[in-house]
Amino acid sequence: MATTRLLSPHALPLPSRTAADALRPAATPSRRPLAVRAVALPTPGCRPRKGPQESSRRTMLLAAGATVFLSWPNPAAFAAEAKKGFLPVTDKKDGYSFLYPFGWQEVVVQGQDKVYKDVIEPLESVSVNTIPTNKQDIRDLGPPDQVAEALIRKVLAAPTQKTKLIEAKENNVDGRTYYTFEFTAQAPNFTRHALGAIAIANGKFYTLTTGANERRWDKMKDRLHTVVDSFKIEARI
Repeated sequence: MATTRLLSPHALPLPSRTAADALRPAATPSRRPLAVRAVALPTPGCRPRKGPQESSRRTMLLAAGATVFLSWPNPAAFAAEAKKGFLPVTDKKDGYSFLYPFGWQEVVVQGQDKVYKDVIEPLESVSVNTIPTNKQDIRDLGPPDQVAEALIRKVLAAPTQKTKLIEAKENNVDGRTYYTFEFTAQAPNFTRHALGAIAIANGKFYTLTTGANERRWDKMKDRLHTVVDSFKIEARI
């Protein structure tokens, strides 16, 4: 997937297209004499005998078919993954993973560890950021609403934007505590409706944020909740 370097998460140029190669006319195949072989027709009601060569060929075809069947992806798993409409991201270095909607593209934004966004709707994006911390647990910073409110005002929204915390709660997944929250950030010409998830592990403070334009919230909210719910942090040894 191509990576575009951007200085702002709200601007993404459309990727340039290369000219398609000219089509070349296919070479006219050479004519070969048609070989005709006499075949004895079986007597009605009688089953023709299979010679050793035919039996061997049949065995090879069955073996080849079995190999293809066994190497094909699990149809149920493949269908479930396709139905979700998401692609996975795994960062083994920093120890986290999440899903993002199919069709979003990775971009590079200064100060962010990972950013994926929609080319047509730039407010539809997901970003992950990590900073060092000496805290051991997200609860060491305070209750969910207090931590989320401070993070939104000081980090996730511009100083000129009017923010509103809608909900903040604590979740425990596989023995790790996450704070998840929902908020809006209102600018003069748009309002972004967003979700976030934060946690502390591996000596780092992790923040995942995803959102969309308020006018598209009803259409996108289920997908954005899937993104936040998929965010997982693994302990690094």
